[in-house]
Amino acid sequence: MFLECEVEKLSNTPKYFIVEAHALPEIYLKVARAKQALELREASTVNEAAKLAGISRSAFYKYKDAVRPFNDMINGHIVTFQSMLRDEPGVLSAILNIFASSGANILTINQSIPTDGVAVVTIGAETSGMVVSLEELMRSVISASGVIKLEILAG
Repeated sequence: MFLECEVEKLSNTPKYFIVEAHALPEIYLKVARAKQALELREASTVNEAAKLAGISRSAFYKYKDAVRPFNDMINGHIVTFQSMLRDEPGVLSAILNIFASSGANILTINQSIPTDGVAVVTIGAETSGMVVSLEELMRSVISASGVIKLEILAG
């Protein structure tokens, strides 16, 4: 274990983890909030953004390059979604409309033959043109009638 840690320290390759926001120390969430304030032009300077988030400028600069929301990591990439849908007329069409209205460009659709009234549908989409966040897109799809499950397979 010690050797593995030493190897990681010597490596310049970044290591990434996906962690639920509630499990992160508060400072990371505040840095993400400050970055968001700058992006959305709620603050015009780092000082204003840090003050808005309740952190110091030094804390912002210490973590700013290491903290990114998940949707920022995959924005502008091809994302593969897998869903389980009820075998009912219009379910897939409604989901495709949600993708279209979000600005995602659908590249591929693969549907299994329905079994026991459920079909697995995989959708590959390019996300750089999205006008909503990835989380908003997923919430909209999951809340659509006939959707049993939605997850990201790759991105």
